[in-house]
Amino acid sequence: QVQLVESGGGLVQAGGSLRLSCAASGLTFSIHDMGWFRQAPGKERDLVASIRWSGSTSYADSVKGRFTISRDNAKNTVYVQMSSLKPEDTAVYYCAARRGSVLSGTRSPTDFNYWGQGTQVTVSS
Repeated sequence: QVQLVESGGGLVQAGGSLRLSCAASGLTFSIHDMGWFRQAPGKERDLVASIRWSGSTSYADSVKGRFTISRDNAKNTVYVQMSSLKPEDTAVYYCAARRGSVLSGTRSPTDFNYWGQGTQVTVSS
């Protein structure tokens, strides 16, 4: 049974930083593509960043230069380091996984089939 458990969310002031972690179990982590998505109230779930099993990354335009996604295959964990946070970054952040593939993208929620329960990030102005 695949489990993705996010941690690291919380309340931070604008301009601050947070690091989210997602611990994966029940899958062969090193061959899975991983992603971070976020969903604000009343809005769709959108990509934050993704990292393929190969290490290649993709970012939403809104977070480029501020967020960095990384993975530690030895720890079965994917991270997103978030800096220069803005109030518009406030959302529930979700970790996602899917078996690694070069045939499909990693920018849509429909590209992934395993999901964590989410962690709240609130950025105050």
